[in-house]
Amino acid sequence: MEKKVRFYRSVNFKVAFSFILILLISIELIGAYFIRGLERSTINSFTKDMNQRVALLSTTIASTMAENSENEATQLQRILENNTAADIKEMWVVDDKGIVLATNDVGQKDSVVGKKNDSSDIADFSLKQYVTLDDNNQRVYINVQPIQSPTGDSAVIGALYVKSNIEQKYTEISNTALIFFTASVIAGLISIIVALLVARSITKPIKEMQKQAMRIAQGDYSEKVEIHGHDELSQLAETFNKLSDRVEDAQDTMEAERNRLDSVLTHMTDGVIATDRRGKVITINEMALSLLDMSNEEAIGQSILTLLDLEEEYTLRKLLEAPGEILIDRSKNEEDRITLRSDFAMIRRESGFISGLVVVLHDVTEQEKTAEERRQFVSNVSHELRTPLTSVRSYLEALEEGAWQDENIAPNFIQVTLGETDRMIRMINDLLNLSRMDSGAQQMDLELVNFNELVDYILDRFDMMVTGQEKNYRIVREFTERDLWVEIDTDKLMQVIDNIMNNAIKYSPDGGKITVRLMETHNNVVLGISDEGLGIPKKDLDKVFERFYRVDKARARQQGGTGLGLAISKEVMKAHNGQIWVESVEGKGSTFYISLPYEPYEEDIWE
Repeated sequence: MEKKVRFYRSVNFKVAFSFILILLISIELIGAYFIRGLERSTINSFTKDMNQRVALLSTTIASTMAENSENEATQLQRILENNTAADIKEMWVVDDKGIVLATNDVGQKDSVVGKKNDSSDIADFSLKQYVTLDDNNQRVYINVQPIQSPTGDSAVIGALYVKSNIEQKYTEISNTALIFFTASVIAGLISIIVALLVARSITKPIKEMQKQAMRIAQGDYSEKVEIHGHDELSQLAETFNKLSDRVEDAQDTMEAERNRLDSVLTHMTDGVIATDRRGKVITINEMALSLLDMSNEEAIGQSILTLLDLEEEYTLRKLLEAPGEILIDRSKNEEDRITLRSDFAMIRRESGFISGLVVVLHDVTEQEKTAEERRQFVSNVSHELRTPLTSVRSYLEALEEGAWQDENIAPNFIQVTLGETDRMIRMINDLLNLSRMDSGAQQMDLELVNFNELVDYILDRFDMMVTGQEKNYRIVREFTERDLWVEIDTDKLMQVIDNIMNNAIKYSPDGGKITVRLMETHNNVVLGISDEGLGIPKKDLDKVFERFYRVDKARARQQGGTGLGLAISKEVMKAHNGQIWVESVEGKGSTFYISLPYEPYEEDIWE
């Protein structure tokens, strides 16, 4: 918003006022000097002229007085009257006894002539020349000129008193000063108008550039400064327009870069956090907020150390001096584990000044989990192989030491050794199968089969096996009446069902019931196998499909399990685009489900 500037604070006023002030000061200085010089010149000229006239007149009067004629008074009177001028107010001729002999004022002739002079100016008959005020308070020039005898003996025979009107000269000087002042006022008024016009012509382009600057500050580059003439201001306006174009281009470029940066930050799969030089968060993208599980308002302005829970181990100085990679554990509990890898980098200017930090957050939970699983897998394989190998080694050492000669013990030792060897072979075969599935090298031999008949066939085998088992069990079938045709790899899916059934039989009590349900949903075929065994603790439900994981390790190893059956089953179901999961209540039994994609077929396609 443009702020209104008062007129007396504007550049227009300041330029005009400065111009007028300089003009008035110059006029006053010139006028004062001129009037003073005029006054000095006029007064000096007047007094000089008057002095010469009085001196000449005194010489004439001296000649007349030296003749001592009878009509001396008349002649002196005539001389004064003939030399009377407009600028002379009063003239007297006084003899050496102080008697007034003549005056130029006819009206005072009778009252003054022949009488004693009482003026102090003529009392000593000395030369006097000065300006004084008369009775009317007007300036007069007094000139007392001694009259000397023309005989050459320099005797003073009288004095000539002249009072001249010097006030007239001062009046003329005052009139001249008044004319000069009037002219100065008129010139000042004209100068004010001219100064305002000139100031406006200067400030108008500046005002337009100021408005354009305000528009540029608000992001409006549509208008340009109008160029008048070819002076410096016009060049400045042209340069300002070019600057506006460049600012617009730079702004567009910055806006495009900012939008590109915002887009990159928004769609990055990694979290990005930027801080100022004090470590306060100034920018954070959506992925970082998601990884840290907080809102933008909570993150902005917070210390990076507090945000990432690094206050106990790190300081901001330590991060600035040795930025690098830090693993951050953001796990809320054992099940909900989150591990972040944070890479720190300094924001450094060309001058070397550090203005902040950039932190890139990578979610390495899966990598850490995979690494942990790999370590656990190696540990489990080592443990699972070490146990039967230790057993085989023990029995072979016993046979080597002579037990082979004992007909009662030797066959049992050999039987145990063969069993442990078979167990290791099964484990290695299972590991090979899992390796092929993980690498995608194992081919699927798909065929369209009647799933009802396949499950019946598998369960019939287990029904026939019940007589040879030490443990009795009963299989209950609950199948849908509709034939379900699915495209599967028969051998691999039989392996999955066999594995679930074997587990159900292993962990069911003697005489227990195993319920097998075959159901059809909208797009899936679901097979559920329930037992009445010990069940699976809730904390282990998500882990039973991990490799080598056993809920009851001692019992499972005793029964010859490798701990890989459910892991293989999970991979087989994944290859069929299906699912496998378990529901269990500890102490009441478990139910394993497998789900396969299913698309109902019309009966007439087989006709």
